[in-house]
Amino acid sequence: MKVIIDLCVVPLGVGVSVSEYVAACHKIITGAGLKSELHAYGTNIEGDWDHVFAVVKECHERIHEMGAPRITTTIKAGTRTDRDQTMADKVASVIEKV
Repeated sequence: MKVIIDLCVVPLGVGVSVSEYVAACHKIITGAGLKSELHAYGTNIEGDWDHVFAVVKECHERIHEMGAPRITTTIKAGTRTDRDQTMADKVASVIEKV
């Protein structure tokens, strides 16, 4: 099943700046070959359900390896069975109506 998620991974106990951890997670996502779009408060990712969530797990593992004792993650996930839809399709549909 294909899924589009909005992922926000926040390491706790590492200070105020978390960009180093976000960059490490971003490298994992792009290295996995998944389509993604980094934004100010997270990352949109699309792909096969199992692949996407395996990458989320890998991000958690890497961030813990980097020294974060805790991580809080917010995930919004969407699936469709009526048709194939990409992140770009969703954005284009709104832009077309603006």
